[in-house]
Amino acid sequence: MERPTGVQISRFLKAQGVQYVFGIPGVHNQELYRGIEEAGLIHILARHEQGAGFMADGYARASGKPGIVYVITGPGICNVLTALGQSYSDSIPILAISSCLDETAYRRGQLHQMLDQERAAGSVCEWSETAQNYKAAYGLLDRAFTEFSDKRCRPKHIQVPIKLLERNAPDFKISAKPSASLSYNENEIIKISQLIKNSKKPIFIVGGGAKDADVFKLIEKTGAACFTSFTGRGLIPSNYPLLMGSSLARPDTVGVLSKSDLLVVLGSELAEVDIWRYNLGHKCTLVRVDTDPEVLSDHHKAEFKVNMKVADFVEASLKHFNEQDSKPTWDAKFISQKRKEWISQAKREFPGVANVIKAVEEIVPQETVIYSDMTQFAYLAKEIWDMEKPNHWHHPYGFGTLGYALPAAIGGCIARPNMPTLAIAGDYGFQYTIQELGTAVELQLNLPILIWDNHKLKAIEDSMIAAQISPNSVQALNPDFCKLAESYGARSTKPSNLNELQNDITEAFAAKTPTIIHITDMV
Repeated sequence: MERPTGVQISRFLKAQGVQYVFGIPGVHNQELYRGIEEAGLIHILARHEQGAGFMADGYARASGKPGIVYVITGPGICNVLTALGQSYSDSIPILAISSCLDETAYRRGQLHQMLDQERAAGSVCEWSETAQNYKAAYGLLDRAFTEFSDKRCRPKHIQVPIKLLERNAPDFKISAKPSASLSYNENEIIKISQLIKNSKKPIFIVGGGAKDADVFKLIEKTGAACFTSFTGRGLIPSNYPLLMGSSLARPDTVGVLSKSDLLVVLGSELAEVDIWRYNLGHKCTLVRVDTDPEVLSDHHKAEFKVNMKVADFVEASLKHFNEQDSKPTWDAKFISQKRKEWISQAKREFPGVANVIKAVEEIVPQETVIYSDMTQFAYLAKEIWDMEKPNHWHHPYGFGTLGYALPAAIGGCIARPNMPTLAIAGDYGFQYTIQELGTAVELQLNLPILIWDNHKLKAIEDSMIAAQISPNSVQALNPDFCKLAESYGARSTKPSNLNELQNDITEAFAAKTPTIIHITDMV
């Protein structure tokens, strides 16, 4: 039967397995909301489109499913761009669906009009397209979900003219698609496996792109030393004696990498935010495995470029290894000593923070998924907190947005009901999306929200001082976070020592509403 196109879009999403839509309704996109309940979708109302985008991002990271956002023409799409930019940077599958004006070339001064909405969204999405008819709407939706399954995930944007949303469209058809797998050259796998076997000092670097692969099974058989990127934490057991941790950005890791005779990088961009230098510093053969051809052709100039999923590479490679194949000569004591040095360096950069991190690490359940903001607590924790499970700490890498933690954690709670989720934000960044506390209270989420309050933009102040700039505009008036929480109907605490902090976190996980835990002046 025919239904308005806006209704059909919601029905199409449901047919693709979508359960939740994040967003804010408006007069321009209200037709998208006509069919939400009929389709069986649940809409999560954000307080700001940026928050809606972060919620969808957090949901996608925790669930493994695409996050969906509904926004209005003009300011709605502009407000969500920051979140979409973060999702692009971190390879998160987000589909933003917006309304758009029917005509903009001749008529000016319309409500929510902007010069080029499609191109604006295209600046932070893999693609941004306009559906001029229902066939195009269905085709673009189908294309988005196909690409989410078959290639590196990036956010997409589809905009639909208001009149088309209102106009009836026939039912859609969704054809079953075979799961795609990138082909590979078996001879190349054999050659790489032989290189690893012949290597005396191989090093693996494991990134977030390997999160679905059992990479340790391969690394253990090779006897290689390894680093993880920040997003790769948890993929290698913390007690593996040849694990060098997530300290790849430490300058003197160059010295260790230069000792290697083979470097294998699995699912990592080796981006600036991974290594904080232009080159790794290695002098040996480099093997890259990634689903993104752009990564394989970057300035690191890998000798072997394998365009396939890390899980497929691991499975194909394991066939060529026996337990006694490799005899690397890495000294576990040397690696342990270097790792201690790097952790010590990190702790000295953030005095007084390590003890608090340790207290939090000790008390949170192992299955906790953590969402952090751009704050000193997270900067240090990324190096000294060994995750026991992969894909359980999410941080706004790359794009580096403020205000990420709270709304993303809300999305994470929705994706994993009755499972522990934790948000960590700084006092300044928290205020970017503080209004989303209302959404968390409405949903009755048992979400602890740690606010690391050092009374200023401390990382920026430190950077200015290091650059011999007199610190300017690094302090701002903070609200009373506890009273603010209570005004929303949330719980709040302000622990004075580490024991109180641990008790407050435990109680927050058991509460029936979110809890702000205001951490300040604690050593």
